[in-house]
Amino acid sequence: MNIAIWIITALIAVAFIGAGLMKVAQPRTKLAANGMAWTNDYSDAGVKLVGLAELLGGLGLILPAVTGIAPILVPIAAAALTVIMVGAVVWHVRANDTKGALPSAVLGILALLVAITRFGPWAF
Repeated sequence: MNIAIWIITALIAVAFIGAGLMKVAQPRTKLAANGMAWTNDYSDAGVKLVGLAELLGGLGLILPAVTGIAPILVPIAAAALTVIMVGAVVWHVRANDTKGALPSAVLGILALLVAITRFGPWAF
């Protein structure tokens, strides 16, 4: 089971790091032109903040456990990313963008799985 959770953690970490880097590195107008319609509802700083949160959350899924420094940050990062994905799903549903809600929901569920399995006495 531990190997499966590590694989899931690594996959969603890569997804969040990639998505975060894209949002931090590209202008909001380019993101909107590439299909991220939600960026039209937020300021440049807001989009960068979401990207930074995703980037740091993705790093927080891996680095604390690998380095052994403050490994409690892994489930905290996973829980925070779950909250971000709940917000993403809510935005997509309100915008009638069910195609965009599905990936956000899947990432959110996987992040929640990581958070649950890494918290508490049953963590492994």
